[in-house]
Amino acid sequence: MFLPKSVYYEKESENYELGKELLTRYREKGIPCIEIANHNNIEEMRKKSNSEFPNMKQNLIIGIRKTHNFVPNQDKGKGKWNNVKNEHSTEHKISDFLVPYTSSGCIAMCLYCYLVCNYNKCAYLRLFVNREQMLDKIKRVANQSEKDLVLEIGSNSDLILENTITGNLNWTIENFVENPKGFLTFPTKFDMVDPILPLNHKGKIIVRMSINPKEIVRTVEIGTSPLEKRVQAINKLCDADYPIGILIAPIILVEDWREKYTELVQYLAENLSEKVKKVAFFELIFMTYSYIHRKINEEAFPTLLNLYNPNIMTGRGKGKYTYNREVREEAEIFLRDLMRKYFPNNEIKYIV
Repeated sequence: MFLPKSVYYEKESENYELGKELLTRYREKGIPCIEIANHNNIEEMRKKSNSEFPNMKQNLIIGIRKTHNFVPNQDKGKGKWNNVKNEHSTEHKISDFLVPYTSSGCIAMCLYCYLVCNYNKCAYLRLFVNREQMLDKIKRVANQSEKDLVLEIGSNSDLILENTITGNLNWTIENFVENPKGFLTFPTKFDMVDPILPLNHKGKIIVRMSINPKEIVRTVEIGTSPLEKRVQAINKLCDADYPIGILIAPIILVEDWREKYTELVQYLAENLSEKVKKVAFFELIFMTYSYIHRKINEEAFPTLLNLYNPNIMTGRGKGKYTYNREVREEAEIFLRDLMRKYFPNNEIKYIV
């Protein structure tokens, strides 16, 4: 279990059962607990330099989530580059809405993490203890919809990781499955799935494991579970009858990317259970990088792999970088052919 160096907490969080439990736990362990006015604006953090990024990850923030806006999950799978279709591809996103939920940020340090929109706000793990309020809205929105919505509750954090601290994922599954309508989904890069395996999820919880080649996991996805353990977790979840998705994400076009991703897909074909290979779907997502990532990584991780390659990347939007069109199209064709060879019967939900 993650033990922070310091805990910063909003006073109101002590009014919630989970908030009391967490603060009692850390105080008993002698961890400094520092009261703050707002989890979104911690002055001490804002004054730190980029080089302090790894140390900031050692802190934990406890607060109240005050905004509960559900964001429509746009169909990015039908973008201009998706002109090479796979007969098993439906080209649509998994969820209907991105839902703010019980945590934001992470203790891992993936060099591309899209949650790092502002390092001194989003770097560290924030836990929100008003879970009843959040889940009540999810149920209400799901029940009011004409169709069965799929709600993404893990877009702001990794709920498998968070569950080792709060138990919130177990609590969520147990308190959602009796809801008349709706499904929940979340992605993860962690293998600590054993606590949710015995739960009666009734097929309403879609778990999606994010994977990458072994070397990229080791050198870029710092602090996450190794590929081998993630694949073992996929097999366990499928044995427990959870609907399973596999994200090859983010696809990073390093110098020898063809060899690395070929080895990855071959490894999956050899090590996923037969049951997984019958039911799993795939999502393929290319890396988006940013100016903020570059600046943080240059100062915090100067010896690690530089993910910015001006020869094959182009600017997009405000401070964003994506792979240029020709490179991106070539990679998509290669990966579709690779998936067709090793997983001809599995659906590719989308490539983006």
